[in-house]
Amino acid sequence: MNFTQLAYTDLDEFIYGSALRPVACRNGLVIGGGRILPEINFTLPDMLITETTMPDVLRQYKEIVEGACKRAKELETPGLVVELELLPPATYHPEWGVEITKVVRNIMNDYEQKHGLRSVLRITPVDIREDKRSPHMWRGSHWDAIMQTFAGCAKEGAELLSIESIGGKDIHDDAVMYCDIVKSLFALSVLGTRDMAKLWDSIVRIAAETGTIAAGDTACGFGNTAMVLADKRYVPKTFAAVVRVMTVVRSLVALERGAVGPHKDCGYEGVYIKAITGTPIAMEGKSSACAHLSHVGNIAAATADLWSNESVQNIKLLGGMAPTVSLEQLIYDCRLMNTAAKSGISHARLLRDWLTDSDSVLDPQAYVLRPDVAFRISQAIVQGGSHFERTKIAGLTAVNELKQAANAGNLIIDPKEIRWLDKIQAQLSKVTNDEEAFIREMTESCKSEKYDPAKYDLK
Repeated sequence: MNFTQLAYTDLDEFIYGSALRPVACRNGLVIGGGRILPEINFTLPDMLITETTMPDVLRQYKEIVEGACKRAKELETPGLVVELELLPPATYHPEWGVEITKVVRNIMNDYEQKHGLRSVLRITPVDIREDKRSPHMWRGSHWDAIMQTFAGCAKEGAELLSIESIGGKDIHDDAVMYCDIVKSLFALSVLGTRDMAKLWDSIVRIAAETGTIAAGDTACGFGNTAMVLADKRYVPKTFAAVVRVMTVVRSLVALERGAVGPHKDCGYEGVYIKAITGTPIAMEGKSSACAHLSHVGNIAAATADLWSNESVQNIKLLGGMAPTVSLEQLIYDCRLMNTAAKSGISHARLLRDWLTDSDSVLDPQAYVLRPDVAFRISQAIVQGGSHFERTKIAGLTAVNELKQAANAGNLIIDPKEIRWLDKIQAQLSKVTNDEEAFIREMTESCKSEKYDPAKYDLK
């Protein structure tokens, strides 16, 4: 599916909790059907995952999910999404990931049958192809392990299939570290999009075979890496903001190949994915401070359909175990937003605009998440004829939006960072429009220990 126009035509309809193409799950829970729902994500405390420790690992997961479901029931949550982001050993050993899925899903089923708590499980195998020993991006042992994990977990009740894919990350890490926007363009528009096509063709096929839902990808390893480094002042915020917009095209490929949402959290490019495709999205903001800090705490919720905490370790806090505490925060956020929506669409829009305006003036990374800005940039992106062209358009249009906002006094940017916008604009403008020539040039100049073009079938 090649998206050539926006799904939305009216900005007033572009709002949290409601998507033009909602996703209906097997138990009747609808995502994007008129209310925003919590999505809890969690991980283990510091511990090894081995064959010997698996009983303790399963006990930890059982404790986490029982605590979360119990609290969700007590707070009368209308629906819950649980995301299981598998740690590397549980993808290297698919049978471990399957066993964890069974434990988690059984508890969720028990709470649904006994207490009426409708819930859906999202499975996210880790993309182990980043391992230097991975023989190829699209074949070999590492690829097989990921696909076996998807298939096995889907058969055990994981209904939403997602991944944080890393195609192109071997190049993009250096691009971010050295603020090389041209290298970022290569990683995202060539390596990333080609990898996404191969990957999501397979995930969509598994979803069809198992009666599950190919949900969506996220550019966490690209956009969030830049964001976290910008927060630490290692790279300019304007660079991170432009990279964030450029990630849209590679994440959109999942939908082009048949994914239907909900788009995965920790990819703040989700606001663009929703504008272009109409599919529901998971987002994270202030609730993800347990995992990382950011400057997009409120604005991220403006168009979200699932509200996530990113991830939290199973450790003891004064209020209880951290995943349970984190879920309570998500539930109360969703309750407030849904109450505003029940009071009428005008109230929901007002809350959306408050969430937007409270962040967008203070940071370029927040500004590019404004619903109106995402609309304008998305309209430009879909005019491009190829992924390469679209990613260039995304970067250049983001630069123009940030410059105009700064000049109009709608965005506070350090004067030093304005110069970075000029630099990014100049570098992207000089890139050839001949994609094949660009690939030849970058393939030659980017060779390193980390990047092997043969793994992407490039010479």
